[in-house]
Amino acid sequence: MNDTISMRNGLAHPVLGYGTYKVGFVPESSSTSSTVSNHTPHSAEECITDALSLGYRFFECAEFYNNEEMIGRAIKRSGVSREDLFLCSKVWTSTIERGPGEVRKSFEKTCHNLGTKYLDLYLIHWPVPGNHVQAYRELETLYQEGKVRGIGLSNYTIEDYLELKDAGFEVEPVVNQIEINPFLYRKNTINFFKNEGIFLQSYRSLRNGKAMDHPVIVRLAKSHGRTSAQILGRWCIQKGFGYFPKSDKKERMIENANVFDFHLADEEIEELDCLTTSEAINEFEALYRKCVNRDTSKDGTIEGVKVDITLN
Repeated sequence: MNDTISMRNGLAHPVLGYGTYKVGFVPESSSTSSTVSNHTPHSAEECITDALSLGYRFFECAEFYNNEEMIGRAIKRSGVSREDLFLCSKVWTSTIERGPGEVRKSFEKTCHNLGTKYLDLYLIHWPVPGNHVQAYRELETLYQEGKVRGIGLSNYTIEDYLELKDAGFEVEPVVNQIEINPFLYRKNTINFFKNEGIFLQSYRSLRNGKAMDHPVIVRLAKSHGRTSAQILGRWCIQKGFGYFPKSDKKERMIENANVFDFHLADEEIEELDCLTTSEAINEFEALYRKCVNRDTSKDGTIEGVKVDITLN
């Protein structure tokens, strides 16, 4: 679990982490939020305690997830030193819209809740139209003040990144966190960001458990004596992406991390690379248009949303 990749600024980024979205709490504007209760059967504190006990040290967090205080309690109780942890968080759309001052307040709240004086990574969660460039400026300031070791992006298309780049960087982003798995493998976008020197974190690496019975995945799992989740995880690792699966079950945490002692052949990787369908690309486009204004004053509209974006 200690393998790392060096970022463009020298920051050592762990290859494997633990995702905390919907861990212990389901955000209200999530499409799967319960109308009865937002709380899940296992608290975030319990899940993070288990993950820490199993050796996870990279935790992918966010203001939007609404569980950072519980995560902080688990970290404090664990006794794991801050220097051994890699903490990443993201600032949410509604905060981005309210301006740089609110971005800073959100950052400080995240640090307080996680029980840390600094973050290893802080990201813009979505490129909110008309606001994300100004918000990124505040991330640059936080970096220059030594309060975060690296800054970056999440859910940025090539066009969003170019808008930011054309405005001029003082501090270059080191990461873009996007959905990547064999069923949404946008080669042109991925290659573009790699060529820019930006490390890609993969979310939904396991496709939210919706692809475990796909015949190609099942066949490869049987061939390697592995589970479907491990095939998807190993693909992600071999492709060079950051991998942070999530589960509230301890046995699944173990399973998801057990991806370093086998290897997929080149032809198996190529087969997995070809599973993305046009329907999946269309779903991505619809989600992007829905989410860049999500929870802002423009929620439910596509006001300012880029229409002509690179989809593949």
